[in-house]
Amino acid sequence: MKTTRHTFKYWQWRVIICSMISYAMFYFVRKNFSFAMPLLKQEFGITNASFGIILSLAGIIYGVSKFLNGILSDRTNPRWHLVIGLSVCVAVNFLFGFSDKISTMLTGQSSGPDFVGGMVVVMAVLYVINQIFQGAGFGPCNHLMVNWVPPKELATKMSIWNLSHSIGAFVISVICAYLTSWKNFFWVPALIAMFGVFFTIITLRNTPKSVGLPELPDTKTEIDDKEDDPKAFREFIVRRVFKSRIVWTLAITDLFVYVVRFAILDWGPTLMKDMGLSQAMSGWTVGIFEVAGCLGMLSAGLISDKLFKSQTNKVCAIEMGLVAVCLVALHFIQDWNRPVLFLIVLALAGFLIYGPQAMLGVVATNQVTKKAASSAVGLIGLMSYVSTLITGYPLGLFADKFGWHPIFLLMAGFSIVGCIIVSTLWNLKGDGYIHDETSGQDV
Repeated sequence: MKTTRHTFKYWQWRVIICSMISYAMFYFVRKNFSFAMPLLKQEFGITNASFGIILSLAGIIYGVSKFLNGILSDRTNPRWHLVIGLSVCVAVNFLFGFSDKISTMLTGQSSGPDFVGGMVVVMAVLYVINQIFQGAGFGPCNHLMVNWVPPKELATKMSIWNLSHSIGAFVISVICAYLTSWKNFFWVPALIAMFGVFFTIITLRNTPKSVGLPELPDTKTEIDDKEDDPKAFREFIVRRVFKSRIVWTLAITDLFVYVVRFAILDWGPTLMKDMGLSQAMSGWTVGIFEVAGCLGMLSAGLISDKLFKSQTNKVCAIEMGLVAVCLVALHFIQDWNRPVLFLIVLALAGFLIYGPQAMLGVVATNQVTKKAASSAVGLIGLMSYVSTLITGYPLGLFADKFGWHPIFLLMAGFSIVGCIIVSTLWNLKGDGYIHDETSGQDV
């Protein structure tokens, strides 16, 4: 048993770390577009409005894709699902570098308004395709995690895995800082991600059973004996996910979490410059918000498993309430001309808001079991990106009418509502598995 346990831990951490690297590769061929935009604007005169339309359209497409791929992930081989998704994103990014050539082929011109308009259309189509297959990243990784991590460890290990978002975004930012051609902003990340495709094939394995190890104990579901019955599986998904009060409660809570998060990330630099902070200080403030968020994710996972016995929903409710306190404090601090204090409290808000952002999916995953986990987080992911309908034009309109001053009180209100909603699940049991009381198997 000691040897089996040792082998399982090796494979468990191999899957966790390698899937983190695989998912980070998706960021290489996703976030690079933002870095290419200034050079595209400079060389071809593409307007910010054109880029804005592309980004808005792509954001909604990504949310829908994440939802649909979540459902698909519960029935597919996660390793090959990742490989197909990343491969298409790599191919699309190579094509991005030929956007000017494709526009010339379509319009018959190599300059002028028609050429630029054609190039915008080409990039929009390619970016939408890219976002469709970007949605094939998270679902398969979540499927891998629930196959390899017991429910009582999921919050801790999932909080570690969630660092892959920040790692991917950070590394590609550093790489792009040294590139000088807009074409290389697509080709260099695509070349690196292409090696990521082969890395995924070589390193990942779907389940403990696939490497000769026993499946996780205490993860039995009523669908186990009907794996090959599509009708039974559909009924299971509908009952456990789409008709589940728990899942919808978590999804709506996540909507409010992302309203607060995106409001700070999207409008933070503008807000802080209007407050009189320098551009450098504004950038550092938002950056520190992200770093604090990473620490918050790790802490939320550890606190959930160690102090709250994996009742992660309680941690989410408490942290949402504390976020509201921080945001009310920021409302008053912005008048004190104390930028360092403002930065500290904003970082604390980031530390707290990233806990629910990472952990709500863990709650859903444990409740719907590993058979429906990706479908549940896909639905929650869709709701999180619905938040852009609030944080985009409506929030900008609010700022134009009332100024930035009351914005923190408005965000505090969203946080309180989210806290109240998730608190309705306070007495939720740890997971939705059928436990065998006689099972004492330790992997």
